[in-house]
Amino acid sequence: MTRHEQLIEALQHNFGFDSFKGNQEAIINNLMDGKDTFVLMPTGGGKSLCYQLPSLLMDGVAIVISPLIALMKNQVDAMRNFSEEDGIAHFINSSLSRPEIQAVKADIIAGKTKLLYVAPESLNKDENVDFLKEVKISFYAVDEAHCISEWGHDFRPEYRRIHPIVERIGKAPIIALTATATPKVQNDIQKNLDMMNATVFKSSFNRSNLYYEVRQKTDDVDKDLVRYIRSMDGKSGIVYCLSRKTVEDLAATLCVNNIQALPYHAGMDAATRSANQDAFLMEKAQVIVATIAFGMGIDKPDVRFVVHYDIPKSLEGYYQETGRAGRDGGEGQCICFYSPKDIERLRKFQQGKPVSEQEISNQLLFETQSYAEASICRRKLLLHYFGEEYKQDNCGNCDNCRKKYKMVEATELLGIILETIQQLNEKFRVEHIVDIIKGKESAAVLSYKHNELENFGSGEDQDEANLYAIIRQAMVAGYVRKDIESYGDLKLTSSGKKFIKRPTRFEVPIEIQGDDEDGDMGVGAVTCAAADDVLFSILKDLRKKLSKRMNVPPFVIFQDGSLEAMATSYPITLEELQNIPGVGVGKAKRYGDEFIQLIKGYVEENDIIRPEDLRVRTVAKNSARKIAIIQAIDRRVALDDLAERLGMSMEEMLEEIEAIVYSGTKLNIKYFINEVVDPDEEADIYDYFRSAENDNIRTAMEELGEDDYDEINVRLVRIKFHSDLGN
Repeated sequence: MTRHEQLIEALQHNFGFDSFKGNQEAIINNLMDGKDTFVLMPTGGGKSLCYQLPSLLMDGVAIVISPLIALMKNQVDAMRNFSEEDGIAHFINSSLSRPEIQAVKADIIAGKTKLLYVAPESLNKDENVDFLKEVKISFYAVDEAHCISEWGHDFRPEYRRIHPIVERIGKAPIIALTATATPKVQNDIQKNLDMMNATVFKSSFNRSNLYYEVRQKTDDVDKDLVRYIRSMDGKSGIVYCLSRKTVEDLAATLCVNNIQALPYHAGMDAATRSANQDAFLMEKAQVIVATIAFGMGIDKPDVRFVVHYDIPKSLEGYYQETGRAGRDGGEGQCICFYSPKDIERLRKFQQGKPVSEQEISNQLLFETQSYAEASICRRKLLLHYFGEEYKQDNCGNCDNCRKKYKMVEATELLGIILETIQQLNEKFRVEHIVDIIKGKESAAVLSYKHNELENFGSGEDQDEANLYAIIRQAMVAGYVRKDIESYGDLKLTSSGKKFIKRPTRFEVPIEIQGDDEDGDMGVGAVTCAAADDVLFSILKDLRKKLSKRMNVPPFVIFQDGSLEAMATSYPITLEELQNIPGVGVGKAKRYGDEFIQLIKGYVEENDIIRPEDLRVRTVAKNSARKIAIIQAIDRRVALDDLAERLGMSMEEMLEEIEAIVYSGTKLNIKYFINEVVDPDEEADIYDYFRSAENDNIRTAMEELGEDDYDEINVRLVRIKFHSDLGN
């Protein structure tokens, strides 16, 4: 039987596949021939099989060095599912007790185990090294090998010590595998593992089924995210955040909006993390909200979307995390929310770290920022970053390629940029180049006297973002490159030098803005007009009827803005009514029944589809300021003193109190009114509001006389009036 026939038979018997994908067979053959092997293969390409299958066919046990306990458990479980013998695969890490570790070692000595997964920390322990010295090692597999490099997105110092440990245990072929590595990272890995002569197998980084999109991150990002996930119709997804707190808060927000979401981060206890991961794999949860700790090696092929709630720290990290979508070749949407503020925040986090570490982090962040702000094909940019040329100008499967662009002449500007790089002897970074062309007298520009250069200020009328875009496009076009060793200095390529001598036409894409469409403001945002005029009119009639029955002005019951919101969102329960602006628990209980019964009947009679399902709920949070104000008023603290204590103006204090009272909470501020308002004046103002058609303060001041009444006093009495009659 030939090697090929043997491999196909083993593949069918152990994994149920009839053929290999891509370079898998060549990689396996290279390893079985005893040669060091370097594998660059995107997520979903089948890296694990490249060491799992040969481990079953070679003498001895294969040592797989893996960074995460969750990853080890997942892969060991997968191997045991393929085999009749549980001992076929084991792991040794900090999650095992001493008796459990002894049981693993017994299986290895008995020859049952073909794959042993270990963390680099565990591999470094003398007792494990001494044990493995006595064992026949078939080969070493370094999974997630990018962790070796300081330029990699998930650098682990422990990975730098793998080679000396391997030397202590005993030599055997090494296979290093990663889904993401720039040429710099690849060189770092090979040098550190002393495998510069390894055979390199590099698959294309292009995942044509993945759709890439960057969205502006606004104050309504939670609403945008909820609506997006709902649009995915129950499909599985991962949402990545940078902090554990954001993970917890966002998972809670999704849950209160009826999205089955679970958190996952390194700060959780191991049992909860494992349970949440299993719930996601078993589709008991639709969404995992996680830090980057989640996903490495997780074998869930039908993840349909990956959302980056926070901009990632590097393009390598971004690429690997997006690679967890659509591993089965089906739909995979990769959405990233971006705000320049997030980049600045990440840069501040680097302060205090060693200078070299800051330089590396800042360069990685700059690449991420360039990707987020780019107007050219995102796929082209990503592949260029990994040293792969994507020859199409339009991939048709990213947001930029789906927009309409016009090409704008930029030949002259590119010439100025290239000349400036040349004049600086190719020793400065992109930010410095842009400052010179914009004519910015930054500290660095002045210290080097670069304000005296001929090109200083030659593009002062240009938008800064436009200059960055031209430089990015020049890199992709091959006129400029970044020197990684010097932390990002711009260097001219031979094509760039030729362009300076003999310029050729160079164009950049500018998005064509269409007619503005009405934005989706969301329920509760409409405060000046009702979506349903007929219902609004009916609600006003009901309010008028109630006002006569209770002998209070209509606006005391609900103000017009509240009725307009009701005629937009159609609340049919007291809970929903409480979410209407100006309606709190008190007012909902006092007046709500008749309104929700009317709305419910109207909705059924007119067969209306309510927008309630589109409303994004937030996790209930106590307002510390609101509670402080209510408690202070209960203790009869003077309102001007309270405002000063809370760092507020009196006008701001009154706005807070008005919001509290209008939502249905009864407050007694009579003690303060007695101090600052004349009793006769108070009676006049109170009587005015009792007969007024509305409680508008400007109308009240005009009717009462602005010269005779103080606006603060009028507002104070208006608060008392609402509290007395409305609550």
